Amino acid sequence: MAKSKHNTEDYLQMYRQMVRIRTFEDNANQLYLSAKMPGLTHMYSGEEAVAVGICEALEITDKITSTHRGHGHCVAKGAEFKEMFCELLGKEEGYCRGKGGSMHIADQSNGNLGANAIVGGSMGIATGSAFTSKMLGTGDVTVCFFGDGATAQGLWYEVMNMAALWNLPVIYACENNGYSEYTKTEEIAAGSITARAEAFGIEAHQVDGQDVLAVNELTQKLVARARKGEGPFFMELMTYRYHGHHVGDINREYYRSKDEEKDWKDNRDPIIRFRGWMVEQGIATEEEIEAMNAEIKADAKAAVEYALEAKYPDVSEVDMHVYVGVEHALA
Repeated sequence: MAKSKHNTEDYLQMYRQMVRIRTFEDNANQLYLSAKMPGLTHMYSGEEAVAVGICEALEITDKITSTHRGHGHCVAKGAEFKEMFCELLGKEEGYCRGKGGSMHIADQSNGNLGANAIVGGSMGIATGSAFTSKMLGTGDVTVCFFGDGATAQGLWYEVMNMAALWNLPVIYACENNGYSEYTKTEEIAAGSITARAEAFGIEAHQVDGQDVLAVNELTQKLVARARKGEGPFFMELMTYRYHGHHVGDINREYYRSKDEEKDWKDNRDPIIRFRGWMVEQGIATEEEIEAMNAEIKADAKAAVEYALEAKYPDVSEVDMHVYVGVEHALA
Protein backbone atom coordinates (compact mmCIF):
# COMPACT_ATOMS: atom_id res chain seq x y z
CA MET A 1 0.00 0.00 0.00
CA ALA A 2 1.41 3.35 -1.05
CA LYS A 3 0.65 6.36 1.12
CA SER A 4 -1.88 8.55 -0.66
CA LYS A 5 -2.93 12.15 -0.07
CA HIS A 6 -4.90 11.87 3.17
CA ASN A 7 -4.49 13.17 6.68
CA THR A 8 -4.35 10.92 9.73
CA GLU A 9 -8.07 11.19 10.48
CA ASP A 10 -8.92 10.09 6.93
CA TYR A 11 -6.97 6.87 7.42
CA LEU A 12 -8.48 6.26 10.85
CA GLN A 13 -11.96 6.87 9.44
CA MET A 14 -11.45 4.30 6.67
CA TYR A 15 -10.21 1.74 9.19
CA ARG A 16 -13.05 2.56 11.60
CA GLN A 17 -15.67 2.13 8.89
CA MET A 18 -14.29 -1.22 7.76
CA VAL A 19 -14.33 -2.51 11.35
CA ARG A 20 -17.87 -1.16 11.83
CA ILE A 21 -19.02 -3.17 8.81
CA ARG A 22 -17.30 -6.37 9.99
CA THR A 23 -18.68 -5.90 13.50
CA PHE A 24 -22.19 -5.25 12.22
CA GLU A 25 -22.09 -8.40 10.13
CA ASP A 26 -20.77 -10.53 13.01
CA ASN A 27 -23.71 -9.38 15.13
CA ALA A 28 -26.25 -9.79 12.32
CA ASN A 29 -25.03 -13.33 11.73
CA GLN A 30 -25.41 -14.14 15.43
CA LEU A 31 -28.94 -12.73 15.46
CA TYR A 32 -29.85 -15.07 12.62
CA LEU A 33 -28.16 -18.12 14.18
CA SER A 34 -29.97 -17.48 17.47
CA ALA A 35 -33.33 -17.25 15.63
CA LYS A 36 -33.91 -13.65 16.70
CA MET A 37 -33.91 -12.17 13.20
CA PRO A 38 -36.57 -13.06 10.61
CA GLY A 39 -35.68 -14.00 7.05
CA LEU A 40 -32.30 -14.50 5.42
CA THR A 41 -29.39 -12.10 5.16
CA HIS A 42 -26.24 -11.99 3.06
CA MET A 43 -22.94 -11.21 4.78
CA TYR A 44 -20.59 -8.55 3.41
CA SER A 45 -17.60 -9.70 5.52
CA GLY A 46 -14.38 -9.71 3.48
CA GLU A 47 -15.49 -7.01 1.04
CA GLU A 48 -15.24 -4.02 3.40
CA ALA A 49 -12.52 -2.19 1.47
CA VAL A 50 -14.81 -1.87 -1.54
CA ALA A 51 -17.69 -0.10 0.21
CA VAL A 52 -15.45 2.05 2.39
CA GLY A 53 -12.93 2.94 -0.32
CA ILE A 54 -15.75 4.11 -2.58
CA CYS A 55 -18.04 5.81 -0.07
CA GLU A 56 -15.23 7.74 1.59
CA ALA A 57 -14.68 9.41 -1.79
CA LEU A 58 -18.31 10.60 -1.92
CA GLU A 59 -20.14 13.57 -0.45
CA ILE A 60 -23.24 13.03 1.66
CA THR A 61 -25.38 14.36 -1.21
CA ASP A 62 -23.93 11.82 -3.65
CA LYS A 63 -26.10 8.77 -4.13
CA ILE A 64 -25.54 5.02 -4.04
CA THR A 65 -27.71 2.04 -4.90
CA SER A 66 -27.08 -1.25 -3.19
CA THR A 67 -27.65 -5.00 -3.47
CA HIS A 68 -29.04 -7.94 -1.51
CA ARG A 69 -25.56 -7.98 0.13
CA GLY A 70 -25.96 -4.39 1.17
CA HIS A 71 -25.17 -3.87 4.86
CA GLY A 72 -21.61 -2.80 4.06
CA HIS A 73 -22.74 -0.13 1.62
CA CYS A 74 -25.27 1.18 4.13
CA VAL A 75 -22.73 1.48 6.95
CA ALA A 76 -20.08 2.96 4.67
CA LYS A 77 -22.50 5.67 3.48
CA GLY A 78 -23.10 6.82 7.06
CA ALA A 79 -25.83 4.66 8.61
CA GLU A 80 -26.03 4.16 12.38
CA PHE A 81 -26.02 0.79 14.13
CA LYS A 82 -29.20 1.35 16.15
CA GLU A 83 -31.44 2.16 13.20
CA MET A 84 -29.90 -0.63 11.12
CA PHE A 85 -30.42 -3.33 13.74
CA CYS A 86 -33.96 -2.06 14.34
CA GLU A 87 -34.61 -2.44 10.62
CA LEU A 88 -33.26 -5.99 10.49
CA LEU A 89 -35.45 -6.93 13.45
CA GLY A 90 -38.59 -5.33 11.98
CA LYS A 91 -38.85 -2.53 14.53
CA GLU A 92 -40.49 0.86 13.96
CA GLU A 93 -37.28 2.81 14.61
CA GLY A 94 -35.57 1.11 11.69
CA TYR A 95 -34.61 3.12 8.61
CA CYS A 96 -37.70 1.81 6.79
CA ARG A 97 -39.81 1.40 9.95
CA GLY A 98 -39.06 -2.30 9.91
CA LYS A 99 -40.55 -2.94 6.47
CA GLY A 100 -37.37 -3.15 4.42
CA GLY A 101 -35.32 -5.58 6.45
CA SER A 102 -31.91 -6.80 5.33
CA MET A 103 -32.43 -6.78 1.56
CA HIS A 104 -34.45 -3.56 1.21
CA ILE A 105 -32.78 -1.25 3.71
CA ALA A 106 -32.43 2.38 2.62
CA ASP A 107 -31.08 5.54 4.20
CA GLN A 108 -31.90 8.46 1.96
CA SER A 109 -30.68 11.01 4.52
CA ASN A 110 -27.18 9.81 3.65
CA GLY A 111 -27.80 9.31 -0.06
CA ASN A 112 -28.40 5.55 0.09
CA LEU A 113 -31.31 4.99 -2.29
CA GLY A 114 -31.69 1.43 -1.09
CA ALA A 115 -30.72 -2.20 -1.28
CA ASN A 116 -32.47 -4.44 -3.78
CA ALA A 117 -33.29 -8.14 -3.53
CA ILE A 118 -33.48 -8.39 -7.34
CA VAL A 119 -30.06 -9.14 -8.83
CA GLY A 120 -29.09 -6.02 -10.77
CA GLY A 121 -32.39 -4.44 -9.82
CA SER A 122 -30.91 -1.10 -8.82
CA MET A 123 -29.08 -0.48 -12.09
CA GLY A 124 -31.99 1.47 -13.57
CA ILE A 125 -32.50 3.39 -10.32
CA ALA A 126 -28.85 4.46 -10.21
CA THR A 127 -28.86 5.55 -13.83
CA GLY A 128 -32.10 7.47 -13.28
CA SER A 129 -30.52 9.16 -10.27
CA ALA A 130 -27.55 10.24 -12.38
CA PHE A 131 -29.91 11.50 -15.10
CA THR A 132 -31.73 13.58 -12.47
CA SER A 133 -28.44 15.03 -11.26
CA LYS A 134 -27.49 16.06 -14.76
CA MET A 135 -30.88 17.55 -15.60
CA LEU A 136 -31.06 19.54 -12.35
CA GLY A 137 -27.38 20.49 -12.39
CA THR A 138 -26.80 19.37 -8.78
CA GLY A 139 -23.28 18.07 -9.41
CA ASP A 140 -24.08 14.85 -7.51
CA VAL A 141 -22.55 11.53 -8.56
CA THR A 142 -24.28 8.16 -8.22
CA VAL A 143 -22.46 4.87 -7.58
CA CYS A 144 -24.25 1.66 -8.56
CA PHE A 145 -23.01 -1.38 -6.60
CA PHE A 146 -23.68 -4.84 -8.05
CA GLY A 147 -22.06 -8.27 -8.13
CA ASP A 148 -20.36 -10.13 -10.94
CA GLY A 149 -23.46 -12.29 -11.40
CA ALA A 150 -25.52 -9.19 -12.19
CA THR A 151 -23.51 -8.63 -15.36
CA ALA A 152 -25.76 -11.29 -16.92
CA GLN A 153 -28.78 -8.99 -16.55
CA GLY A 154 -29.94 -7.32 -19.74
CA LEU A 155 -30.87 -4.16 -17.83
CA TRP A 156 -27.19 -3.42 -17.27
CA TYR A 157 -26.52 -3.17 -21.00
CA GLU A 158 -29.55 -0.99 -21.58
CA VAL A 159 -28.62 1.53 -18.89
CA MET A 160 -24.93 1.57 -19.82
CA ASN A 161 -25.92 2.47 -23.35
CA MET A 162 -28.04 5.39 -22.16
CA ALA A 163 -25.46 6.53 -19.61
CA ALA A 164 -22.74 6.56 -22.28
CA LEU A 165 -24.90 8.41 -24.80
CA TRP A 166 -25.86 11.06 -22.27
CA ASN A 167 -22.53 11.25 -20.37
CA LEU A 168 -24.24 10.64 -17.05
CA PRO A 169 -22.41 11.09 -13.71
CA VAL A 170 -22.70 7.43 -12.71
CA ILE A 171 -20.05 4.91 -11.68
CA TYR A 172 -20.92 1.24 -12.11
CA ALA A 173 -19.05 -0.65 -9.37
CA CYS A 174 -18.93 -4.41 -9.97
CA GLU A 175 -17.98 -6.28 -6.79
CA ASN A 176 -16.43 -9.42 -8.27
CA ASN A 177 -16.17 -11.80 -5.32
CA GLY A 178 -15.47 -14.79 -7.50
CA TYR A 179 -18.85 -16.46 -7.22
CA SER A 180 -22.34 -16.02 -8.58
CA GLU A 181 -24.22 -17.63 -5.71
CA TYR A 182 -22.68 -21.14 -5.82
CA THR A 183 -20.97 -21.00 -9.21
CA LYS A 184 -17.52 -19.64 -10.05
CA THR A 185 -17.67 -16.40 -11.98
CA GLU A 186 -15.44 -17.83 -14.71
CA GLU A 187 -18.12 -20.45 -15.37
CA ILE A 188 -20.94 -17.94 -15.91
CA ALA A 189 -19.19 -14.89 -17.41
CA ALA A 190 -17.50 -15.38 -20.78
CA GLY A 191 -14.67 -13.04 -21.70
CA SER A 192 -13.70 -9.88 -19.86
CA ILE A 193 -16.19 -8.07 -17.65
CA THR A 194 -14.42 -4.72 -18.11
CA ALA A 195 -14.53 -5.19 -21.88
CA ARG A 196 -18.32 -5.28 -21.70
CA ALA A 197 -18.37 -1.72 -20.42
CA GLU A 198 -15.68 -0.65 -22.87
CA ALA A 199 -17.87 -1.87 -25.74
CA PHE A 200 -20.16 1.08 -24.94
CA GLY A 201 -17.23 3.51 -24.92
CA ILE A 202 -17.19 3.56 -21.11
CA GLU A 203 -13.81 3.90 -19.45
CA ALA A 204 -13.28 0.77 -17.32
CA HIS A 205 -10.83 -0.07 -14.53
CA GLN A 206 -9.97 -3.19 -12.55
CA VAL A 207 -8.70 -2.69 -8.99
CA ASP A 208 -7.72 -4.80 -5.98
CA GLY A 209 -10.88 -4.71 -3.87
CA GLN A 210 -8.92 -5.75 -0.75
CA ASP A 211 -6.80 -2.56 -0.84
CA VAL A 212 -8.90 0.28 0.58
CA LEU A 213 -6.38 2.93 -0.48
CA ALA A 214 -6.27 1.73 -4.08
CA VAL A 215 -10.07 1.69 -4.23
CA ASN A 216 -10.33 5.13 -2.65
CA GLU A 217 -7.69 6.73 -4.85
CA LEU A 218 -9.31 5.48 -8.06
CA THR A 219 -12.79 6.46 -6.90
CA GLN A 220 -11.71 9.98 -5.99
CA LYS A 221 -10.35 10.50 -9.50
CA LEU A 222 -13.44 9.09 -11.20
CA VAL A 223 -15.87 11.03 -8.99
CA ALA A 224 -14.06 14.29 -9.72
CA ARG A 225 -14.21 13.61 -13.44
CA ALA A 226 -17.86 12.54 -13.30
CA ARG A 227 -18.74 15.85 -11.64
CA LYS A 228 -17.19 17.61 -14.63
CA GLY A 229 -19.35 15.68 -17.08
CA GLU A 230 -16.80 13.05 -18.12
CA GLY A 231 -18.82 10.03 -16.96
CA PRO A 232 -19.93 7.33 -16.91
CA PHE A 233 -17.24 5.02 -15.56
CA PHE A 234 -16.95 1.34 -14.68
CA MET A 235 -14.94 -0.35 -11.92
CA GLU A 236 -14.39 -4.08 -11.44
CA LEU A 237 -13.32 -4.62 -7.83
CA MET A 238 -11.69 -7.99 -7.15
CA THR A 239 -12.80 -9.13 -3.71
CA TYR A 240 -14.09 -12.14 -1.73
CA ARG A 241 -16.96 -12.97 0.59
CA TYR A 242 -15.97 -14.93 3.68
CA HIS A 243 -19.40 -16.41 4.37
CA GLY A 244 -21.62 -18.38 2.06
CA HIS A 245 -24.03 -16.83 -0.40
CA HIS A 246 -26.41 -16.29 2.52
CA VAL A 247 -26.31 -17.10 6.24
CA GLY A 248 -27.82 -20.55 5.65
CA ASP A 249 -25.10 -21.50 3.16
CA ILE A 250 -22.82 -23.22 5.69
CA ASN A 251 -21.44 -26.34 3.98
CA ARG A 252 -19.66 -24.79 1.01
CA GLU A 253 -17.07 -27.42 0.14
CA TYR A 254 -19.08 -28.61 -2.85
CA TYR A 255 -18.31 -25.34 -4.64
CA ARG A 256 -15.23 -23.86 -2.94
CA SER A 257 -12.52 -25.23 -0.66
CA LYS A 258 -11.67 -24.39 2.93
CA ASP A 259 -8.07 -23.81 1.81
CA GLU A 260 -9.27 -21.09 -0.57
CA GLU A 261 -11.26 -19.38 2.18
CA LYS A 262 -8.32 -19.63 4.58
CA ASP A 263 -5.94 -18.09 2.06
CA TRP A 264 -8.17 -15.04 1.55
CA LYS A 265 -8.73 -14.60 5.29
CA ASP A 266 -5.11 -15.10 6.29
CA ASN A 267 -3.32 -13.31 3.46
CA ARG A 268 -5.73 -10.85 1.85
CA ASP A 269 -8.00 -9.58 4.61
CA PRO A 270 -8.59 -5.85 3.94
CA ILE A 271 -8.79 -4.89 7.62
CA ILE A 272 -5.67 -6.79 8.68
CA ARG A 273 -3.72 -5.41 5.70
CA PHE A 274 -4.73 -1.83 6.39
CA ARG A 275 -4.15 -2.16 10.14
CA GLY A 276 -0.60 -3.40 9.54
CA TRP A 277 0.03 -0.57 7.09
CA MET A 278 -1.19 2.09 9.53
CA VAL A 279 1.06 0.77 12.30
CA GLU A 280 4.00 0.59 9.91
CA GLN A 281 3.41 4.19 8.80
CA GLY A 282 3.11 5.44 12.38
CA ILE A 283 -0.51 6.52 11.89
CA ALA A 284 -1.75 4.56 14.92
CA THR A 285 -0.33 2.18 17.49
CA GLU A 286 -1.61 -1.33 18.13
CA GLU A 287 -2.99 -0.12 21.47
CA GLU A 288 -4.91 2.73 19.83
CA ILE A 289 -6.34 0.38 17.22
CA GLU A 290 -7.40 -2.15 19.86
CA ALA A 291 -9.14 0.61 21.80
CA MET A 292 -11.00 1.65 18.63
CA ASN A 293 -12.04 -1.94 17.95
CA ALA A 294 -13.33 -2.34 21.51
CA GLU A 295 -15.35 0.87 21.27
CA ILE A 296 -16.99 -0.26 18.03
CA LYS A 297 -17.85 -3.66 19.49
CA ALA A 298 -19.40 -1.99 22.53
CA ASP A 299 -21.45 0.31 20.30
CA ALA A 300 -22.73 -2.65 18.30
CA LYS A 301 -23.62 -4.63 21.42
CA ALA A 302 -25.57 -1.71 22.84
CA ALA A 303 -27.38 -1.20 19.52
CA VAL A 304 -28.38 -4.88 19.35
CA GLU A 305 -29.70 -4.82 22.90
CA TYR A 306 -31.67 -1.67 22.13
CA ALA A 307 -33.13 -3.09 18.93
CA LEU A 308 -34.20 -6.34 20.59
CA GLU A 309 -36.27 -4.38 23.12
CA ALA A 310 -37.57 -1.75 20.68
CA LYS A 311 -41.23 -1.57 19.62
CA TYR A 312 -42.69 -3.20 16.54
CA PRO A 313 -44.75 -0.93 14.27
CA ASP A 314 -48.44 -0.74 15.06
CA VAL A 315 -50.69 -2.86 12.89
CA SER A 316 -52.26 0.34 11.56
CA GLU A 317 -49.01 0.98 9.64
CA VAL A 318 -49.42 -2.05 7.41
CA ASP A 319 -50.21 0.07 4.33
CA MET A 320 -48.18 3.14 5.30
CA HIS A 321 -45.62 4.09 2.60
CA VAL A 322 -47.03 1.38 0.33
CA TYR A 323 -49.46 3.45 -1.74
CA VAL A 324 -49.16 6.98 -3.07
CA GLY A 325 -52.04 9.20 -1.97
CA VAL A 326 -54.47 10.31 -4.65
CA GLU A 327 -53.51 13.94 -4.13
CA HIS A 328 -49.87 13.08 -4.99
CA ALA A 329 -50.73 10.82 -7.88
CA LEU A 330 -52.82 13.53 -9.55
CA ALA A 331 -50.41 16.37 -8.85
